[in-house]
Amino acid sequence: MKWLNHQITTGFIVYAATNDALAVAASIAGAVIPDKIEGAPPKESKAYWKWRRSHRALSHYPPLYIFLLALAQGVNFYFQNPIAGIICNIVSYILIGALLHIAEDGICGKIPIFSTKKKHGLKLFKVGSWQENFFTLLIICVCVAFSFREILNLEINLNSLTQNAQTFNITEIGEKIKNIFAKLNF
Repeated sequence: MKWLNHQITTGFIVYAATNDALAVAASIAGAVIPDKIEGAPPKESKAYWKWRRSHRALSHYPPLYIFLLALAQGVNFYFQNPIAGIICNIVSYILIGALLHIAEDGICGKIPIFSTKKKHGLKLFKVGSWQENFFTLLIICVCVAFSFREILNLEINLNSLTQNAQTFNITEIGEKIKNIFAKLNF
């Protein structure tokens, strides 16, 4: 993903999870760390392809960031000092931003999950494509709906959908969907 989309997606996800502006700012800063560690790709073709082969290697290795996150939280727990707590939480959200960056890269390419030698990923879209922007917009919509679900009072009235569904023979499907939403308290 492009850096801007990494930052937007990460910021919205963290806001939806925390409602905390400081956590959002720290995670947005961390959302570009894995790529910043590698540096910008060279302009010259031969050097670019050499850089490309090593792209998303150790800098995109989740266990490294998970270890550092656990360490930051361990320091926070050990010292139990308000200032140390704030610093450790900021560091933690920077690392969460980096982890979200890695997860986002796993959707549009391959990342090292279990080993730095072998990469795994979905490659649902190419970096910089309209599909990437659509994915970012989709994440924004889901996070906004989640964050403001009580304000928006998101209720789906499936009765109106199922009244006209007989002409399409999907009444049974509509009832199943209605039951699912009822269980989820929508």
